[in-house]
Amino acid sequence: MMDKRFEMIEHPSDVGMIAYGKTIRETFENAAFGMFSLMAELSDVSTNDSFTVEVKAEDREELFINWLNELIFLEDSKKVLLKEFKIESLTDKSLKATVLGEKIQANLHELHRPIKAATYNGLELKDTKAKVVFDV
Repeated sequence: MMDKRFEMIEHPSDVGMIAYGKTIRETFENAAFGMFSLMAELSDVSTNDSFTVEVKAEDREELFINWLNELIFLEDSKKVLLKEFKIESLTDKSLKATVLGEKIQANLHELHRPIKAATYNGLELKDTKAKVVFDV
């Protein structure tokens, strides 16, 4: 059985989740996967399109939020759903990743809800677990 990558958490006005990983890199990747799982049914999404994402920040918490918000920006600007996240380099202040997915197709993809932003509200970030709340 595969280890759990993320789980939903209740939040009064927004939506939240806890992402898990064996390493901080895997936790970042699973948080991205979990976020897109909240937006759409990912089993129908192919990995035909590839994008490079580079993010910088002052510290690891800011980097985590910037990473998720950069992916939301990519989803919004390019109209894509992403489902594979391969972080190539990760420090406390920078991240470079290749992300894979495809253009949103209304007749093919089941969309759940749009996410506007990842927030610092209740943010907890450890090497093997991250709690984050999204503005929806």
